[in-house]
Amino acid sequence: MSLLPFLLDELSRPIMYDQNFGLGLLDDDLLIGPHQYGRSRCPILLKSYIRPHRLTSAAQSGLSSVQNDKNNFKVNLDVQQFKPEEVSVKVADGYIVVDGKHEERSDEHGYISRQFTRRYKMPDNVDTDSITSTLSSDGVLSIGASKKIPEKGAGERPIQVVQTNQPIKQSSNKDNENNQSMETDQ
Repeated sequence: MSLLPFLLDELSRPIMYDQNFGLGLLDDDLLIGPHQYGRSRCPILLKSYIRPHRLTSAAQSGLSSVQNDKNNFKVNLDVQQFKPEEVSVKVADGYIVVDGKHEERSDEHGYISRQFTRRYKMPDNVDTDSITSTLSSDGVLSIGASKKIPEKGAGERPIQVVQTNQPIKQSSNKDNENNQSMETDQ
């Protein structure tokens, strides 16, 4: 059996856990004892850098999601690390831009300061006047907008028909006669 599939499995990580940066380390994050993996096994091949005790909290927080259906566009972003006045939302050049920044402050592990900017490309048919943002009590920022519903026949417009009450053929015959008489006069 080849080791290549095991090594390549280490490289492919479609899900990113622990996106809550700055939460600090636990004691078992720093020390990995041989009793956890056995003496004959290699910790690298057993995905030793995944912290299973944090998978439940990582799956519930620290993530952003985008929902884009035919009527609405919605973004949810976990900003629990920031106070409401430290988060701003704006629309610029077809993007929703979310900024968050707080100065250095103390926590249980020492001092920390955080800053982020996240941009979400809006679909072309989003009504920018309908964009709203709310911040829940558990720190999830929700940004939503409705989409413009195209009217039936939006590519069509009626053209008014105006009657001139003058025949086109007669005026073109007179023009031809005038042109011929001008040519013979020269």
